[in-house]
Amino acid sequence: MNTTLLKNKCDKLCQDIALLSQKFPLKIVTAESCTAGLICSSLTNLAGSSHYIEGGLITYSNEMKKNILDVSENSLNQFGAVSEQVAKEMVHGALKKTPNANCAVSVTGIAGPDGGSFNKPVGLVWIAFKQSDHQPVVQKNNFYGNRDEIRLQATINALILIKKHFTWV
Repeated sequence: MNTTLLKNKCDKLCQDIALLSQKFPLKIVTAESCTAGLICSSLTNLAGSSHYIEGGLITYSNEMKKNILDVSENSLNQFGAVSEQVAKEMVHGALKKTPNANCAVSVTGIAGPDGGSFNKPVGLVWIAFKQSDHQPVVQKNNFYGNRDEIRLQATINALILIKKHFTWV
């Protein structure tokens, strides 16, 4: 995996989202766990990003997921922090807590090098995207590489979800 190529792809997607925001009133909030702000940071690398970025919430611990994003303790206990259910609750919570945002993306996963298990290996990342009045789109990913590469791949896929699923009706 080439980190430079991943970073270039990430930069290109951010430029595409910036162009999308010129056509539509896009206001994004991120809810990030394993990416720890990388998505929001990547989007704000461009001048003028305040036009389409509302903010980012880094909720690395389960306590932060519960207290900041209203992820239920039941979901964390039943499914674990790295799960489809928690990714959905994170994206719902981000929109609920950020009333000026009209779409949100959430990421929860295991970037490694430790922390994986047979059922939830290193590289498992759940990404959810939700636009205000739409159902969330959730994607399960199994990324490979080192910690930085996994986090970059998660960021790229989150940006792809924003670009692919944002619609203004």
